[in-house]
Amino acid sequence: MITMLKMYVDSAQRDEVEPLLDTGLFHGVTTNPTLLERAEIGLSDVGQLYSWATSAGAGEVFFQAWGITSNEITDNGMRLREIGDRVVVKVPATKFGQAAAATLGWQGVPVLLTAVYNATQILPAIAAGCKYIAPYLGRMRDAGRDGDAEILAMQQVLNSHGEGTELLVASLRSITDVLNLAKQGVSGFAVNPTVLAEMWQEKLTDEVTQVFEEAARRAL
Repeated sequence: MITMLKMYVDSAQRDEVEPLLDTGLFHGVTTNPTLLERAEIGLSDVGQLYSWATSAGAGEVFFQAWGITSNEITDNGMRLREIGDRVVVKVPATKFGQAAAATLGWQGVPVLLTAVYNATQILPAIAAGCKYIAPYLGRMRDAGRDGDAEILAMQQVLNSHGEGTELLVASLRSITDVLNLAKQGVSGFAVNPTVLAEMWQEKLTDEVTQVFEEAARRAL
């Protein structure tokens, strides 16, 4: 089965995100508490982020619920969902996070299971009906694990048992990481703006485009 490749801008910085969304190439915006802190955005301000991101074309905006019990995570996830119908709630791949994912899913809230490091973690997420699962490729490698193999194992499980659940790979360090996983059938990627910029870095394309531009101007 062929699935559409979807890329998300992994940043909360408005000056980085809006120009990328304006291209029409990206499906939405992914954030987490660390990215919000870097952008100096408090929890009381996430509604503003949602407003400008959706106005710029984001089909989905991801915010992470917080808490140390499943009830706290669920309650905070519901608060985030109230911001707008394009909010996807992120929960961590812990026991309490997975329980919250199930409860949120039963209430019709789209959920992403985040901070996933091994394929067995996705099994309860599939059972809970999570919409997305976010494995951290770069961080797996940092820990000495074969992150590519782990992610492909996740994709195989989803191909057999995960109808309605998709991978959204995060912690990507280069655009080649995206390419290599896309070749293996992975279709969802949360990518920071620095890595996304690599897609347009091709000297030969720039050179021949300049030749075309000069010819067009002479023709005028």
